[in-house]
Amino acid sequence: MRVIVPFAPAGTTDIAARLMGQWLSERLGQPFVIENRPGASTTIGTEVVVRASADGYTLLLATTASAINTTLFEGKLNYNFLRDIVPIAGIFRVPNVMVVHPSVPGKTVPEFIAYAKANPRKLNMASPGTGSPPHLLGELFMMMTGTSMIHVPYRGSGPALIDLLAGQVQVGFDPLPASIEYVRAGRLRALAVCMATRSHALPDVPTVSEFVPGYESSAWYGIGAPRDTPAKIVEKLNKEINAGLADPNMKARLVDLGGTVLAGSPADFGKLLGSETEKWGKVIRSANIKAE
Repeated sequence: MRVIVPFAPAGTTDIAARLMGQWLSERLGQPFVIENRPGASTTIGTEVVVRASADGYTLLLATTASAINTTLFEGKLNYNFLRDIVPIAGIFRVPNVMVVHPSVPGKTVPEFIAYAKANPRKLNMASPGTGSPPHLLGELFMMMTGTSMIHVPYRGSGPALIDLLAGQVQVGFDPLPASIEYVRAGRLRALAVCMATRSHALPDVPTVSEFVPGYESSAWYGIGAPRDTPAKIVEKLNKEINAGLADPNMKARLVDLGGTVLAGSPADFGKLLGSETEKWGKVIRSANIKAE
């Protein structure tokens, strides 16, 4: 059995797939191979799964990008994600955190908003690329606060973080695992986390929604399979994945990544996929974001 990860090796996505793959291998008594198929904003790896046999032997590590791409690449994909991938189970959520270089005036979200409004398009917002989750988080923030910043897309998270640390750009909406050590070291200032509730990893950092009601987002990860995969297989995999999420050791590993377990039924995960696709579709259309 293989799990297609539509990202390069390493990083939160790869770790999540390997943790769950190892668990499923032990529970089901057969090897799970993690296969990285990066490229084209995750669409290459996703299409591999869409075209695979619906026998439960090829699975997809689905992420926030899966929901974003439905609108970002509208009319350009050879598949429809919500139609062609059957949801099996969520794994976990990881908060993004709004971080700024220490040179930026404003130590709170309200102070940042006031500064950004007084200095329109003077602040540079870094992201790992156009249409990436951090980019859309920034666009959502600007939509909901009436601010205007210049988006600076990079080719990946690493280069964006390097320039943010150097002060070449001033703000980013990074996944917590990528930036937490820099926050703790004082090299970046965390203004707020982007989830609806505070993060156990940064308990003293408020949420954006405490100042901007309704603002909420997080990176999420789960497992999907090709359309027409038999319900019996979907239910079996869902049961075993949820057993893993209830296991204390597995749970501790996910919490170490700053995550929150995302247990539930296939229908629960499907509902998340649908709501996220709708939410990010609105942001992409409102900001007129086009795929590169």
